[in-house]
Amino acid sequence: GRLDTAVLLCVIDREDIIMPVAEKYRDHPIFGAIGRAANAIWLNRFEADYAALRQILARMEQGGFLVIAPEGTRSKTEALQEAKLGVAFLASKSGYPVLPVAVTGTEDRCIVENLKRFRRSKIVVRGGDLFTIEVPKGKGREQAMREATDEIMCRIGALLPEKYRGVYADHPRLKELLKKQESK
Repeated sequence: GRLDTAVLLCVIDREDIIMPVAEKYRDHPIFGAIGRAANAIWLNRFEADYAALRQILARMEQGGFLVIAPEGTRSKTEALQEAKLGVAFLASKSGYPVLPVAVTGTEDRCIVENLKRFRRSKIVVRGGDLFTIEVPKGKGREQAMREATDEIMCRIGALLPEKYRGVYADHPRLKELLKKQESK
């Protein structure tokens, strides 16, 4: 939902957050103002925005903490949809570990419904274990980036209730992670 990033900004106590935001929000009266206040990097989601990626990597090299939605947009089904390869690219290029985070209770529909009824929304943020992504250069790179992206999403899916797992619900890696959780 639209509140996902705001919730994470409240939970993460750091001044050096790197937040890519869809460039369509740059001139929006509310989201544009929030983006400018958070020193967002405006990102074209529909093509490989190399200028934005270089800017993100430069800030990461300075120690910045990247908060990014791997899917690049909100899900209309309120469940995981296929992620873009940019997240795996940034993780492998920077060498920084990935912290999978799942946020529930921020679905736009539920937030609006609760606001209309003056009810409090129950928002849950769950973090997983840090892990690293390595994508080899050369032949097979794109397939390796897809596999790394799926790994990120399956680790997020393992933190979510079943109804939110979406396109990754039947992924063999997600099933493996869930089985491992059950045995703990």
